[in-house]
Amino acid sequence: MRRWPWVLLFHALFLQLAAYIVRPAAAYRALELGLEPAFLGLIAASFAVVPLLVAALVGRATDRGGEAPVLAIGAVMMVIAALGLFLWSSSLALLLFWNVILGLGHLLGVIGQQSRVARGDPAKLDSAFGLYTFAGSAGQVAGPLFIIAFGGGRIVPDTQALFGACAVSSILMLVLTAGLIRRGPAAAPVGVPAPASFRQAISGTGPDARRQLLGAMLVSMMVLGAVDLIAVYLPALGVERGIPAAAVGLLLAVRAVATMASRLFLGAMVARIGRAELIVASTALSALTVGMLAVPLPVPAMAAVLALAGVALGIGQPLTMTVITLASPPGTRGTWLALRLSANRFGQSAIPAAVGLVAAATGVGGVFGAVAGGLALVAGGSWWQLRRRRG
Repeated sequence: MRRWPWVLLFHALFLQLAAYIVRPAAAYRALELGLEPAFLGLIAASFAVVPLLVAALVGRATDRGGEAPVLAIGAVMMVIAALGLFLWSSSLALLLFWNVILGLGHLLGVIGQQSRVARGDPAKLDSAFGLYTFAGSAGQVAGPLFIIAFGGGRIVPDTQALFGACAVSSILMLVLTAGLIRRGPAAAPVGVPAPASFRQAISGTGPDARRQLLGAMLVSMMVLGAVDLIAVYLPALGVERGIPAAAVGLLLAVRAVATMASRLFLGAMVARIGRAELIVASTALSALTVGMLAVPLPVPAMAAVLALAGVALGIGQPLTMTVITLASPPGTRGTWLALRLSANRFGQSAIPAAVGLVAAATGVGGVFGAVAGGLALVAGGSWWQLRRRRG
């Protein structure tokens, strides 16, 4: 039993590695097919649209002790999608289809993983979610390195090789799933009954807790939307500005390494600054740094901006997981964590669709300005909620 958290951490690493190889690779494949940058928003949204509809149902399944099938089905779907992209991705329709399958498998894997972490000691959840998301960030770091390896000095890397790397990562995750299921807890703690229905899970939450839950979900949605759009639109920005694929891969890796670093010391930062205050500050810094990407900058300056953005964006996700875990009533954690993922997937569907129109009108740089505006609004709302709670 003592070794199973390491299985979980490597499971999270390979899950995110597969996803963060595909995100930019699919964008590059679309550009190879001659599609306009506006279509990249559609491809990004296809990853999220089906998970948006089913996340709450998956969360209810984990609350009832169904983590094992959720993890197993998710891993199988990731493998199928990765092989599909490797073998059959010669049109926009196929790219959309395999991204839908990949997004659904990714959702199941993440919900299963987060439900496992949420079973831990409440006093150590900030550190536990920080370590879990650190492992996921390691996969996000490794993903862009494959762009460097298969890109060289070219503007567009070898997308076929990238999809092959995604398939290998997905297969490794599938192998680890067997160990995760075998070693992990099989059911919810004794004496904590799951609500009889989804409606009871929502109605059984008090108004103050519900405000905290909804605020955390909104922050999570915008932060993940920003991370996702960096992965999807930075390649397009590179093509637009003539930046080689290897340099784009390095920039994406810088963002992910900075995110990893921010999560290593998350528990200490929360103890020193406060959880709510840290969420507000990190979201505001995210808005500032993402907005700077809209300005034409040399590659070294972009690396510095993305390092700051990585630190800021890395803080919000694990802290919102902790807020939701602590604020949700007993027996509903899986449901609320899944609703958080529903909000994330809504953001991954709606935000790319909206900024795709911005890209068509203003160019790729305008995408980052629009996302920065959304992050600034969310930071302001979180600050207002914090003041209201104190007042």
